[in-house]
Amino acid sequence: MQPEIVYGNLLEQPVDVIVNAWNRNIIPWWLLLPQGVSGAIKRKAGYAPFRQLGRAGALKLGSAVVTSAGKLPYRAIIHVAGINMFWRASAYSIRTSVISAMNIVNTQNYASVAFPLIGAGSGGFSSEQALQIMQETLISVETKARVIIVKYVSA
Repeated sequence: MQPEIVYGNLLEQPVDVIVNAWNRNIIPWWLLLPQGVSGAIKRKAGYAPFRQLGRAGALKLGSAVVTSAGKLPYRAIIHVAGINMFWRASAYSIRTSVISAMNIVNTQNYASVAFPLIGAGSGGFSSEQALQIMQETLISVETKARVIIVKYVSA
């Protein structure tokens, strides 16, 4: 499948679910000062999704967990463990995060999903590299869902 690429804000996309580029969930969420996508989600969604995420325990690199959307208007948030213990992404972590998130999208029959650029920013990948890996991965994924990759543009 070929994803749509849009410029804008992940939290303003007209989709069923959004993806949160997260970490391995080893350090309790309340000890972290989430930045970027996670910080924006935490500010708008509130603490409920992060409390639910904390109950999932440590996450395998590239895995995904679904939680409520808190105060956001989405059906859910899919949190992916896109960075390792050193807060760095790899082609493997990006690829497996996309596959894990899409498994949830397909299993839960969500009609649409919006991804941020997994691994860009604090993960150390350039936006172009992260986008290329995500697009290459999504080409091999079968889904009925509309898939959007959002390249962040501040308002």
